[in-house]
Amino acid sequence: MKEALEKIRQAAANELARCADIKELDQLRVKFLGKKGELTAILKAMGSLSAEERPKMGQLANEVRGAIEESLSEKLASLKEAKLERQLRSERLDVTMPGRLPEMGKPHPLTLVMDEIKEIFLGMGFSVVSGPEVETDHYNFEMLNIPKEHPARDTQDTFYINENVILRTQTSPVQIRTMEKQSPPIRVISPGRVYRSDAIDATHSPLFHQIEGLVVDKGVTMADLKGTLEIFVKRLYGEDAVVRFRPHHFPFTEPSAEVDVMCFSCHGEGCRLCKGEGWIEILGCGMVHPKVLQNCGIDPEEYSGFAFGMGLERVVMRRFNIDDLRLFFENDLRFLDQF
Repeated sequence: MKEALEKIRQAAANELARCADIKELDQLRVKFLGKKGELTAILKAMGSLSAEERPKMGQLANEVRGAIEESLSEKLASLKEAKLERQLRSERLDVTMPGRLPEMGKPHPLTLVMDEIKEIFLGMGFSVVSGPEVETDHYNFEMLNIPKEHPARDTQDTFYINENVILRTQTSPVQIRTMEKQSPPIRVISPGRVYRSDAIDATHSPLFHQIEGLVVDKGVTMADLKGTLEIFVKRLYGEDAVVRFRPHHFPFTEPSAEVDVMCFSCHGEGCRLCKGEGWIEILGCGMVHPKVLQNCGIDPEEYSGFAFGMGLERVVMRRFNIDDLRLFFENDLRFLDQF
């Protein structure tokens, strides 16, 4: 039995010396010291020894167990230290290397032009106002001189939530709310999202953006409207931009006009970009209808005003020669990275 114990001590020492990882070390612990281990088997056989031999063999067995346990502890500490050293080497950072700059996003092309338009009008003394996108029929139509059964409602393709609540079809209700709360002089623009029940194609979307403007004061004339919009167009498209006004009709302005800019590509000769017309429509405008002023509690005998409105997507498409409105909403980085 003494020889068997010494053999176990030596075998354990040899195998622990060759052990390379913690999992293997645990297997060796079970092999030598586990319930079914080699040393345990020897101890179970001690019952066959004489009374004189039993204490001596018991002492030797405890020495062998202690030696193996001590070797296991030392080996475990050594393996853990080696593992930590490998981890530190693999995770070491070279602090002298330049850092990685975070990838920065860019403003959306709609945001780029929206901000530019805001800056142009802010420079002319306008303020920026906003209002709810879920509107009432009262503010979206009736206060704008478009009563129920008015034929202009048929062209709006409105999203109705119920009979009196809708998704706004224009940002004009913001102008109405402003005139109700603020006494003249008023000089505001109202940019924001609007909704119409249009089928999606290259030039239409059920969601788009409008920028509308309103000026109300004493002595405001059509000349003020034309001068304001000519300055706006030249600052947006360049000093060589040519503007024309065409008579039109809107229920909420009288007189009314459409504003065109001469085609940048053909300079009025006619081409594919302007569909052969030589001019490109960019916005609608007019003098605020006296009934609209009266609806808002403003005396049309004392005050007058003008209003205008444009679709942001159409302006941006013409600004960057984009031929499909859907590109603005598809989140294709190949498109967006160009701006």
